[in-house]
Amino acid sequence: MPHFTLSDLDAVTWLRSLPDASVDLVVTDPPYESLEKHRAVGTTTRLKHSKASSNDWFEIFGNERFEELFLEVHRVLKKDRHFYLFCDSETMFVAKPIAEAAGFRFWKPLVWDKVAIGMGYHYRARYEFILFFEKGKRKLNNLGVPDILTAKRVYRGYPTEKPVSVAETLVLQSTQPGELVIDPFMGSGSTGAAAIGAGRRFAGTDTCEEARNVTRARLVDAGGIEVEVNVAPDAAEAQAQLTLLK
Repeated sequence: MPHFTLSDLDAVTWLRSLPDASVDLVVTDPPYESLEKHRAVGTTTRLKHSKASSNDWFEIFGNERFEELFLEVHRVLKKDRHFYLFCDSETMFVAKPIAEAAGFRFWKPLVWDKVAIGMGYHYRARYEFILFFEKGKRKLNNLGVPDILTAKRVYRGYPTEKPVSVAETLVLQSTQPGELVIDPFMGSGSTGAAAIGAGRRFAGTDTCEEARNVTRARLVDAGGIEVEVNVAPDAAEAQAQLTLLK
C-alpha cells in the first residue's frame, strides 16, 4: 500500500525542511492573491469571513512570495521532473516569469474545463489554467492526452476543491508507480487522493486543521497508510525520514 505524510507547516517552511532533489512531482493550487479581488466584486464564491482573510478556510498566498516558493520547489524536485501550478488568468502572468527565473522551463498552460460556468459579469468563467513547468527534460507517459482536461467542478465541497480526475491525469502523465508526489497547498487532498489511488507516495502540508482532517480521511479511504514525519533538523535527517514513505 502507498504511504503518505501530512504536515501543518506553511508551504515554504515545509519545502525548506525537505532535502534537495527528493521529490518526483509537484502539483499544487496556491490560494492566489487575485481571489481577494474577485471576492470583493462578487465574481467568485464568498466564503465565511475572518479577520485574516475573506474566509476561514485558508489565508491568501501573496504574489510577492512566489519567488521563494518556486526556488524551493525547483530545489526539492529531482532532475527531469515536472511541476504543475493551478491558477487563474491574472496570476498566470505573474507566476510564469518568476518560475522561469527560478530555473523552470515553461511548456504551456493546460486548461481545466469545468463544464459549467461560474460566477462573474463579463464572459463568465468556466475554465482554470494549469501551468506546466519542467526541470530538465522528462517525456510525458502518454503523448495522446490533449491540453484541455474536462471535469465538472466540485460543488458544495471544500473551498476551491479540484476534481481528483484532473490531478490523476497529471500524476499518471508525469510519474511512475512508487514515486513521490507532493502538494505544499494540499487543501482537501485531491492531489493526494490521485497519487495514492495511482500507487504513488504522497506528502503534503496545509496550515488549516480542517484541511488536514479531510485529507487524512480521504487518503485512508483511498488505501493509503499514514507515516508520521517530524520536521527534520538537517538535510540528512530529512532524507532519512522521506525514506519512511517507501
